[in-house]
Amino acid sequence: MAKKPSKGSGRRIPRIVIDLELSSEQAEQLLRMLKGRFEDNMARHGDLDWPDIQARLEAHPEKLASLHAMEDTGGAPDVVWYDGHTDEYIFCDCSVQSPEGRRNICYDGEAQEEREKKDVYPAGNAVDLAAAMGIQLLNEAQYRELQKLGAFDTTTSSWIETPVDIRQLGGALFADRRFDHVFVYHNGAPSFFAARGFRGLLRV
Repeated sequence: MAKKPSKGSGRRIPRIVIDLELSSEQAEQLLRMLKGRFEDNMARHGDLDWPDIQARLEAHPEKLASLHAMEDTGGAPDVVWYDGHTDEYIFCDCSVQSPEGRRNICYDGEAQEEREKKDVYPAGNAVDLAAAMGIQLLNEAQYRELQKLGAFDTTTSSWIETPVDIRQLGGALFADRRFDHVFVYHNGAPSFFAARGFRGLLRV
């Protein structure tokens, strides 16, 4: 009788590919969509004005390309904060659940490599994908601040930036919202799940 393969043996999930190419027409469409989302969610923005934000984006097309990648992977980015110390507008993934196009991923490249050595192939890893998109993973404080603006990750979870000492011991942090409370947990960094992606932020 043939030997039953081990669980996950040869499991291969399509790799996530980040596209930063943005035509002028796509850029115009993206700006219109971002403006609409901004106007539909004024409670997130305080007294910020869209024309100022759009002017900043038009002056930094590489930032618009990053927003395109965030949108393309299901992040629904929107302006959530303004940093007066650095004079930067901060966009964040505001999709209700963890961005659908960034799930089934390990925490970082080392964790992904460890998984692949076991003949299991995730879709990528959060740290490298964020870097490819030109964005930062949310840390715990930022994740908790985002949750003050709405109810996010009520059925999913998101990897968040992990302190070095935890990562050196093989762990990584993720967070979600359950029972109307925000929880932060740990997993082995090589773990990956169909309901876990990551949220990022972009400074403009």
